[in-house]
Formats: sequence, structure tokens, C-alpha cells
Amino acid sequence: MGRITKQQKKQTDQDETATVPLAAVDAWWRAANYLSVGQIYLLDDPLLEHPLTVDDTKPRLLGHWGTTPGLNFIWAHLNKQIVERDADVIYLAGPGHGGPGVVANAWLDGTYSELFHHIPMDAKGMGRLFRQFSFPGGIPSHAAPETPGSINEGGELGYSLVHAYGAVLDNPGLIAACVVGDGEAETATLATSWHLNKFVNPVTDGTVLPILHLNGYKIANPTILARIPQDELAALFTGYGYSPRFVEGGFDGEDPMAVHERFAAVLATALDDIAEIREAAAAASADGSEVARPAWPMIVMRTPKGWTGPKEVDGLPVENTWRAHQVPLAGLRDNPEHLRQLQEWMESYRPHELFDEQGRPAAALDPNRPKGDRRMSANPHANGGLLLKALDLPPLDDLAIDVSEGRGTIAEPTRVLGKWLRDVMVANPDDFRLFGPDEVASNRLDAVYEVTDKEWEGEVLPVDEHLAPRGRVIEMLSENLAQGLLEGYLLTGRHGLFTSYEAFIHVVDSMFNQYAKWLESSAEVEWRRPVSSFTYLLSSHVWRQDHNGFSHQDPGFLDHVVNKQASVVRVYLPPDANTLLVTAEHCFATRDYVNVIVAGKQPGPTLLSLEEARAHGARGLSVWEWAGTEVEGLEPDVVIAAAGDIPTLEAMAAVQILAKEIPDLRIRFVNVVDLMRLQDEREHPHGLSSDAFDEVFTKDKPVIFAFHGYPSLIHRLTYRRTNHANIHVRGFKERGTTTTPFDMLMLNDLDRFRLVMDVVQRVPSLRVAYAGFSQRMEDERIAHRAYTRAHGEDPADVAGVAGLPFALELPDQPTEDDTGADNAPH
Repeated sequence: MGRITKQQKKQTDQDETATVPLAAVDAWWRAANYLSVGQIYLLDDPLLEHPLTVDDTKPRLLGHWGTTPGLNFIWAHLNKQIVERDADVIYLAGPGHGGPGVVANAWLDGTYSELFHHIPMDAKGMGRLFRQFSFPGGIPSHAAPETPGSINEGGELGYSLVHAYGAVLDNPGLIAACVVGDGEAETATLATSWHLNKFVNPVTDGTVLPILHLNGYKIANPTILARIPQDELAALFTGYGYSPRFVEGGFDGEDPMAVHERFAAVLATALDDIAEIREAAAAASADGSEVARPAWPMIVMRTPKGWTGPKEVDGLPVENTWRAHQVPLAGLRDNPEHLRQLQEWMESYRPHELFDEQGRPAAALDPNRPKGDRRMSANPHANGGLLLKALDLPPLDDLAIDVSEGRGTIAEPTRVLGKWLRDVMVANPDDFRLFGPDEVASNRLDAVYEVTDKEWEGEVLPVDEHLAPRGRVIEMLSENLAQGLLEGYLLTGRHGLFTSYEAFIHVVDSMFNQYAKWLESSAEVEWRRPVSSFTYLLSSHVWRQDHNGFSHQDPGFLDHVVNKQASVVRVYLPPDANTLLVTAEHCFATRDYVNVIVAGKQPGPTLLSLEEARAHGARGLSVWEWAGTEVEGLEPDVVIAAAGDIPTLEAMAAVQILAKEIPDLRIRFVNVVDLMRLQDEREHPHGLSSDAFDEVFTKDKPVIFAFHGYPSLIHRLTYRRTNHANIHVRGFKERGTTTTPFDMLMLNDLDRFRLVMDVVQRVPSLRVAYAGFSQRMEDERIAHRAYTRAHGEDPADVAGVAGLPFALELPDQPTEDDTGADNAPH
């Protein structure tokens, strides 16, 4: 007997499984199209048991038809391949507002009724399915969290492909079939996402199968990729490193079965090629040979916009034009001809062949229905909390900075954190990754390279460092792709961290919006299992970007984040290395949050022992008795508060100046690490009660607050507080340039001398008595600025380590206070 080839073995294996006839694929497609149209238009009579009337239709027609038949066509064909190959596939619908199609397919395969018992697989369920779509109290028009099988909403366009690549990392058996709309393909994030094939390992990761759907039009304009010659399109994707395959059909009344045949053949070949690529890569890896970066297949499918819908409406062409984008028949209530066309359109799918008398999907669809978790709408990878395992978090004790000899031990906080992240990667080799835009080392996290490399499937030159095909770090100069990869990674049940320069995280403002909304909506969906929280680490922050200038100086991401629902967002400003360790440990154990940590990378004093840092983190904010001049049993004259590492140091320096010059002044020092503790408990689950807030910040004493970000944010968080009128905030005032670190503080009135002046001016008993002292502080500011202009650096008394406000003794026991520890957010 001759040797059996790989292709013959594949064919033999497939012959032993079910073969799905194209007639079943076509029936599935028609049924999904019928259900999609019904969702857009119908309130009643789901099986068209009588001629449609206006009362059977929705008063407000909301939805998008144009992209839907293509999405349904691809889903039907993927089903065939899943059944025949027992393939593990998830489906990402990139085109906007593709919800009707994804929901229709989830109902046809049974998942929808399993998760939503009030929508069974019969006429009653079909009617409810139709009514709920884009209807008050119902579901949105996107593939939203409420949509089984979705990890990409498709409201804001551009993220489908990056989510697909995030999903397949460390998922070697998974295929992410990603339908990219040709309108979506014009967005910046999607256009860059094609390069992500250079970060996927064919042995250890899964496979993304991009399917570019060219239907030619956006809302009102043609799409670019649909209007360039095919040879240019082929060259474009070949240049990206793919092996493109083209399928076209559905134009000029072509028989759909011919299109089914062509697409089925192309899809089968693409999946065969994927299997061969993976098999060859596994063999090479087992032999110790180099695994070359493959040219992964991708499909370009060109079909008419609004395929199978009305050809003309009111004498104007609709199919294969931009008019098919949303609701082709918009005048049902005023135009009987539109109502007649809708009836004709829905009947063209021959629903009597697709559903029985009870409204259940007909037996003709059964061969094309995968079973159990192989259904794309039921795949557990699309409900990642089902697969989530808690991280094995190494202890912090050996890495924490020792302050037993006194506070002030100098450390670079993010470098200390990097050593712990190194240990996290060792303990969790398959489900933790670090993402960033070319700034991991710049942000002092490079200890991770002791145990891992950066994922890289491109050419490696002798001069390169830490590049390898199997790395736990992915760096690409695109904050959008770092964000999207981590989103896809988390939503499929893994863990990770995104690190970035603080000023440039604004690049993902909109992506953050969409992801926060996803989490907010997911919390309302009972069957969505919690996923690991999305954690940002923002370093190279506003107060130490003095050398890079105004473009690098912006702490405003915090303002953007706190706009979202309190159930989702958390903001942390650890003041030193040990508190950063404790904060990161806490964030990695949370679920369904967006955590934002802002931490410095420059050398700074360690203010708290590890035990104190844990207590401080649990409280969220603390009175630091050792840093103030309070007298036990007496009310303070003033409260000086700080949030952020540099503001904390300046505030402490201000206390020391005041303690020397006005020794009888009773100063309470408060540090805030969990920013949301400032909010009222009725507004945020971490918020302090009114009584607890008043105990710390008093009801009537001046509060001078040194804040990392824009001052208005503190006022937004504290506007309900009893003492809000006495809270005076110093922070970033949108004044910056290339200058020295201390001059940067003076530009924004956050320096120690200005804080001292604020205390003198706001404590009534000091305003007149210490006017001369206040004037000396202004003179100090003038002198320090003059020095920087003359010498190009800060004076020694405020420069670097020498200018740090320390050497204080560590108390025997951590200081306790009553700041609501019983309501500790951790």
C-alpha cells in the first residue's frame, strides 16, 4: 500500500464525519436573513400567516440591513466547516450594526433560547425575538454583550481584527473568524491591525481568519477597498503577509447556489491551509528547527450591499447601493407599496420551507447546526469568564522595599513592580501577558525580560534584544492595538496589563469608552461570567515629563475615566514603590473593572513599609500622623492632603517648612491612594460615608489638596461634602514646557512654596500674622526660577534625591485611624 499523503488523510478524516450539503447551508442562510428582516421590521405575525398590516410593523424602524446578508452567509458556511471538521471557531462581526444577523444565527442554533428562556424556538419565541430588537426595553442593534458568542460589539468600528488576534493568543486550537467590513477597514485601528500576524506564533497561538467583506458602500459613500483594482488589493494583503483568496458573487441575479459553491471551496481550502501551516510549524518546533512566519490565508468576499433585499424602492436602485445600508423600506406607515414590498421580500426566503407550523427551525437546517460548545454562539471562548482561572500571585515580601532603618529609602517604583511582574509571568506562563506601545523598558518594567522575550515573528538582526517567537510581551507603536489585544485576551478568559506613557493614553479614549460600556452592559447579563479586570499602568507621567515638553504633559485620562459608571471604574495613585506593589496585587485579583494606576518611574522615597502599604491600600486614604504636626486630642488648624507621588512629596515638604516656621500650627496630613474614596458612598462603592469623610477632612477647616491631575476633578468628586467650600486644590493647570522638574511644579503652582502660601492665606489666624513669611515663600519661587534660567537645572535644595523631604523615623507600629476601614474597598 502506498504512503498516505496529508491531504488524503484529511479527506479520510472528513469522510468519517458528517458532510453538510450546500442545500442545508442555503436554507440556513435564508432562515437567518428572514429572521434578520423580521427583527428590523415586525412587531407581530412572525410567520406571515396573513397579509402584513401597519399594526404588524414597528412604529420606529431602527437597524441596518446592508451588511447583514453577508454576515449570515459567512456564518452559514462556517457552520458547515465546524460540523465537518469539529473545528473550534468563534465569530467576530466587524461591520457596524450587524446585530440582527448574529442574533438570528444564535436563535437558529439554539443558544439564544437556552440563555433567554422567554424566547423559545417557536413562533412565540420568534415574535419576541423580533419585537425586542432595537425596541424600548429590548436589545441594541450591535453584537452587544447581550448577544451570545460576541466579544466585539461593532458599535464603534475598527476593533474586530485586533480583538480576534487578542483572542487567539495562547489559544492554539482556536480559530477566530473575523468578518471585516469594508467601511470598518478605513479606520485607523483596523488598518493597522493587519500587521498583527507578525505577533502570532503558529505553534502556541491560535489562528485568525480575516474575511474582508466588500459590499461596496458605507452610509452614504463608496468604500475605498471596494473601488481599487483586484491586483492592487491582492498586492496590499500580500504585502501585509497574508495569502489572499477572492470570492465574488450575487450580482445581476446570479443563482446563490453558484456563490455557495465558490465560497465553500475557498473557505475549505483556507482551513486546509491553516491546518497544514500549523502541522508544519509543530513538526519544525519539535525538531528544534526555525519556524518561519507563515503567510496565513485571508478571504476577500465581494457581494452586493443589501444582497437578497429589495432591488428598487420608489423607482431608485437599492441593492448594491448605499441606500441598502440601513432600512430600505422606511415608509411602511405612509406608503402601502412599501408594505407590499416588505411582504414580498420576506416571502422570497420561502419561510414555509424553513420553519414548521409551530415556528421551529425545519429539519432542513439540522445538518448545518454544530452541537454544544462547537456552536459559535455557545463557544466558551466568547464568554471568557467560563474559562478564567485566578492568577497565581507571588508574594510581595521579598521585593518590597525595606524601610526598617527609616522612611525614605530610594527606589524606582515601576522598576520594583517590574520584578514582581517577572515573577507573575513565571507563575502564570500561559495566561498572563504584558502589552504596551514600545515603552515597557522606558517605563522601567524591563525585569520581565529576565524570563521572557517580546513576541516577534518578523526578521531578527544581531543587534536586536529580547525578540523571539514565544514572548509574553507584545509591543507595537500603537496604543490602540495594545488596548485591543488586551481586551480580546481578557474577554477570552486570561489576564494582562497595559502600560503606557500617561499623556498618550488619550489615544485610546474612545476604546476605553467602548470597553467600559461593554463591562457595564455585561453586568446586566446573567450568563456573562466575570472576566479579569482591565488594568492600565500609566507612568512617565505629567510631573516627570519636564524633559520631553508640553506634548508629553497631560493627566486628563483620569477625568475621562471617572465619567463611567461607578460599578466599573477604579483609579489609584500609589505614592511609593510598596504601595504600587500592593495596588497591582489588588487589581490583578479583581473582576469586571477598569483599573487605572498612575505611578512614577523616577527614583523616589519609599514612604510606607509593606504592612503599612497594605493597610493604606485597604483604607484607600489615610491620615499619616508621622507626616503632620497634629496634637492628639485637638482639632487640626489645617488639612494638607495629597494624591499622587510628586504631589505627596511636595505636600510633605510644605509641612516641613511650616513646622519649622510656625511650630504651633497643627497640620493634619492625608494621603489618598484610591481616588474614588473621595466620592460619596451613594455615588461609588468605594466612597466614604459623610461622617467618615468629615472625620478626616473636618467640617470647617481649610483643606489644601495637592493633586496629580486637573484640580477640577477633586471638586467633582467632593462637591457633596460638608466642607467642600474650604477645599482648595492645586494640580495641573495646563501649563508646561521643556524645563526642570521643579520649575514644572512652579509653572502649575503645585510646588511646596505655593502650598505653604496657600496655608498661610487660608488659615484665618495666619493671614495677617505671617504675611512676611508668605512673601518670603514667593521670593523663594522667584529665586528658584531664576536659578533654573541661569544654570539649566534645579537648585540643590529641591533637586533629585537631595531635595526630597526626608529623614523621618519609622514608628514601631503602623498608625491606625478611623477613616472607614470597615468599608475598605479591597
